[in-house]
Amino acid sequence: MSALVKVDERTGLAAPQDQQQYLTFMLGGETFAIGILAIKEIIEYGNLTEVPMMPDYIRGVINLRGSVVPVVDLSTRFGRKSTELTRRTCIVIIEVASDQETQVVGVVVDAVNEVLEIPQDQIEPPPAFGAKIRTDFIRGMGKVDSKFVIILNVGNVLSIDDLALLEQANAQGMGPANGVAAG
Repeated sequence: MSALVKVDERTGLAAPQDQQQYLTFMLGGETFAIGILAIKEIIEYGNLTEVPMMPDYIRGVINLRGSVVPVVDLSTRFGRKSTELTRRTCIVIIEVASDQETQVVGVVVDAVNEVLEIPQDQIEPPPAFGAKIRTDFIRGMGKVDSKFVIILNVGNVLSIDDLALLEQANAQGMGPANGVAAG
């Protein structure tokens, strides 16, 4: 991820801390963003193994270099219909920190846009009403070119309770040796 840190060409120093980078992506016609430091990689959608008895927003699991990675459909997580699969649909692999450990989770998005720098003074608090998703899922509203980008609170979208449920499923034999398709 260090390649994504913007360096001032005149001084050779990293950009000021009030400049934060976000990966922007489309979901149901709206632009969302996640802090770049939480992003591990972006992969093509495919090779999912469905897991029975999981909540409807969990599409399944993938085998990412020998690790079982649960895949969440963000659209369904937000109470909307499932993401329609297209050529541009992809899985963003995210690291979510909990108290003692880090969990790797994939999220299905319609399309990845770009990495943007949004200065802290261009981020408004989450709206009290009007958003089509739970306000605790929103970290802020970034102003970019006279439009708003919804900056997600990854810790709440992929809550610890949900991650515990995913870990429990993995412990019940959903690992690579038990039929998870190679990714």
